[in-house]
Amino acid sequence: MAAQEAKAPAVHDDYALTPVPESERRGFFSISMVMLGFTFFAASMWTGGSLGTGLRLWPDLVITVLAENLILGVYGALLGYAASATNLSTHILARYAFGVFGSKLPSFMLAVTQIGWFGVGVAMFAYPINRLTGVPVMPLIVLGGALMTATVVIGFRAIEWISRIAVPAILFLGFWSMARAFADAGGLSALMAIAPSKPMSFAQGVALGVGSFISGATLTPDFVRFSRSRAGGVGATVIGFTFGNSLMFFFGALGAMATGMADTSEVLAAQGLLGGGIALLALNIWTTNDNALYASGLGLANITGGKRTQLTVAAGVAGTVLADFLYNNFTGWLVFLSVSLPPIGGILVADFFLKWRGRYPSLTDYSFRAINPAAMIAWAAAIGVSFLSPSQGVFCVAPLNAILTAAVVYAAADRLISGPARLPAQESGR
Repeated sequence: MAAQEAKAPAVHDDYALTPVPESERRGFFSISMVMLGFTFFAASMWTGGSLGTGLRLWPDLVITVLAENLILGVYGALLGYAASATNLSTHILARYAFGVFGSKLPSFMLAVTQIGWFGVGVAMFAYPINRLTGVPVMPLIVLGGALMTATVVIGFRAIEWISRIAVPAILFLGFWSMARAFADAGGLSALMAIAPSKPMSFAQGVALGVGSFISGATLTPDFVRFSRSRAGGVGATVIGFTFGNSLMFFFGALGAMATGMADTSEVLAAQGLLGGGIALLALNIWTTNDNALYASGLGLANITGGKRTQLTVAAGVAGTVLADFLYNNFTGWLVFLSVSLPPIGGILVADFFLKWRGRYPSLTDYSFRAINPAAMIAWAAAIGVSFLSPSQGVFCVAPLNAILTAAVVYAAADRLISGPARLPAQESGR
């Protein structure tokens, strides 16, 4: 029996299409390290840099960062609860809401965005090394993409252990950079007096911040499904988004305010930290890229039914090829994410909590439909509302509007089309 359990991850391909069994689940600390490794991303520091050049430190930046990570934290926690209750990935949860064939569309969208984030991360790995050593960027991109892809092929265990190393490393780098920002600017009062060089509104700032990790928050179940308990899964998710992501934004913002540059590698170079910080920055990028590529492999497995490891390699190659393009079109990528992805999670939350009351029938007992039209209607409506969101006022945060619209429209449309769900007699899972 023990030998069979030891071989389980290889046999089950990291449980890409099935619930994670009890023997493979992790405690709160392990899941927290993975979620912090996921949210401790240099691209979040880059987004923070954009916020730092667009907003005053107090109160504008502080309120904006807290607002966007409150949205991400609550959104991720709801999905994390569903994942820890069922031990299913985002893409298998989507089969309940979208149908087996219908779930392939959100899986495709999420997989493509994670391949895109992988590409951004590979380029962010290569450019600082290029600035430090003079080695051409393209060979560094190829090397970085190959190394990161090789790690992900191993699966969740490799992500878990790399995260345990990277989390304290990026904390060290971030506080190091922040201390230099205070010193270079002349203290807190001087930082607070800096006027934005590229002013943006509160709505633009929140949309930028939410868009920077809305795809990651939507994919929370891919990692939290390994949690032993609902409380542990939700707690780890909240820590990852409200604490981890907020720190990354502040690290990037303060450096940008002090130097006038939003690009993380340029900030580190201006602070004289590029040489000392490059290894820590590369390790940090590596962990989040592993998470992104891992999630894309799960999405592609749901679409094709193929092996996660083989699909991961294909996704890694695609992300590496696109890395330089995505790096140079970063803001446009965030705008695309902030419009198209939030409705997916809103629909999953509504399906699990409102339709099924948190009690999904088991995969083997439930007769899945091919496509659920209610999910498609809700997704389209939410994207429309996102585009129509005003630039000012109470309803100015387009990603939040999209999540709420998707949840409400899905719950109403599914009830009209399919009627009430036949709840299982007992709660699934623990």
